[in-house]
Amino acid sequence: MLVKSSSFPLMTSFFDDFYKDWSTTNFSDTNTSLPAVNIKENDHEFIVEVAVPGMDKNDFKIDLDNNILTISSEKVNNNQEQKYNYTRREYSYQSFKRSFTLPKNIVDSEKIKARYNAGELVIEIPKKEEAKPIPARLIEIQ
Repeated sequence: MLVKSSSFPLMTSFFDDFYKDWSTTNFSDTNTSLPAVNIKENDHEFIVEVAVPGMDKNDFKIDLDNNILTISSEKVNNNQEQKYNYTRREYSYQSFKRSFTLPKNIVDSEKIKARYNAGELVIEIPKKEEAKPIPARLIEIQ
């Protein structure tokens, strides 16, 4: 087991936290939470999975512009309840925007599909035929 030691552990911890890569955190510039994203690749396609429970498929906008895939969402809830002598109003606003650069000349942008089911947005990005690996073959000797 590798253990980091220092004669000034509090100072080391402060500098580690201060100089860490903040771009890998799960918060946007507005300090709102971003949904978790998984990106998978196989021989035929890229698959982007976005965890967004409580949303509806109509809450999303997916754009592709110059090989940049952008997923965004805005959801506003305005609840008002009136009982007895008081009125309660609650407003909720959720939004996020994530962008991903797709590899040039590899994806077939005309065949990208998206679906939303049980809190997960899945985007299937197929590869072009010429970008798929060619299976190995045996060459006969004449």
